[in-house]
Amino acid sequence: MLCRRDKSVQVGRPALKAYPDANHFFKMYTAAYAVSICSGEASYDDYKGAGMSSVHRFAVGIAAFVTLLTIASVILLVGWSIRQPISLQGAVTVKSSDPHKERPIADVEVSVSSTIAAGAGEVKSDSSGFFSVPLQRFVRRGNAITLHFHHPQYQDLKLDDFVGDKLYVVHMVPLSNEAPASHHPEVKVGNVRVRYSIKAHTELNVGSAAKSFEIENRGNVPCKKQRPCSPDGKWKAAIGSASLDAGAGNEFRNARASCIAGPCPFTRIETDKFSQGGQNIMVSARDWSDTATFLLEAEVFHPMVSQIVHESYPVIFGDGLNFTLPAAAEGVSLEADFDGQTVIFPLGPTVLLSWADCNARANSDQTRVYRCQLKPGYQFQ
Repeated sequence: MLCRRDKSVQVGRPALKAYPDANHFFKMYTAAYAVSICSGEASYDDYKGAGMSSVHRFAVGIAAFVTLLTIASVILLVGWSIRQPISLQGAVTVKSSDPHKERPIADVEVSVSSTIAAGAGEVKSDSSGFFSVPLQRFVRRGNAITLHFHHPQYQDLKLDDFVGDKLYVVHMVPLSNEAPASHHPEVKVGNVRVRYSIKAHTELNVGSAAKSFEIENRGNVPCKKQRPCSPDGKWKAAIGSASLDAGAGNEFRNARASCIAGPCPFTRIETDKFSQGGQNIMVSARDWSDTATFLLEAEVFHPMVSQIVHESYPVIFGDGLNFTLPAAAEGVSLEADFDGQTVIFPLGPTVLLSWADCNARANSDQTRVYRCQLKPGYQFQ
């Protein structure tokens, strides 16, 4: 590079605000750079550092901004993915001034707007009146919502509410509280009983069995490591055993074995296969003295499974009937007097009756809850 001193050119670093555009700034910056280099007042490294420091700071700022934006986006996406959708839960019952008559209503169609409902947007209440309406993930607590309830035997119900951490219990009004006109008098239903059976395991004592056995041995004979020996390994011993069979379909109970004669203090039960009972039992014993006698004895039982019939009375409120059954109940039926005549009505899996509409549900402990509603033309007495 040829250097020429020109005092008309002021040496120094140009400021960006002194030039109208970038091209003009670049030309003047280059000229000032050349003059200062030639004059020895600045070096190449000075200008390189000055130029790069501004670019570096700008690049670092951009990188930091992009990093923060990325982190924020990731946090939002993760929060959205782990956020659990809200479900509206509640129950539907009959509207009545008497709490005992607020019976649960099954098969009620519960719906919300399709824009906020997850899935079809319509669910049905179960036999206990319970319903659960899942909502879209974007729905938050505090949002306005409208629930619609429909059942062919009840007046439609519209509920305007807000999404919240609450239970939505609604009461529906029957279309008609009066039975349709009939030329026949109402049938009187009285003395209603619930009958069911439970399997019971019983045992019948059919006798006892006993068997004695001897263990022949001679006392005070050293063992000399020739098994069997006494527990301390000092004296020669002998082992004897006996067994009993109760026969097919029978089992032993209360089995016991004991030494009954001889030097019993120097004997012991070796194998116990009798105390747990069963069809076959066995015992073995060890004797390290003179001959001893043992006795194996037990009672013989015949296990049986029988059906025990139970009877209970349902609770009646108005024209509704309620009762519960244990998990093991079988052969459920209702007995009732119709105009003085007793009639038995078996309740199958579908719980169908000619004189009442019934439903059943199972609790968490497998006990069952039954609810029946009299049909028109019948009346409890």
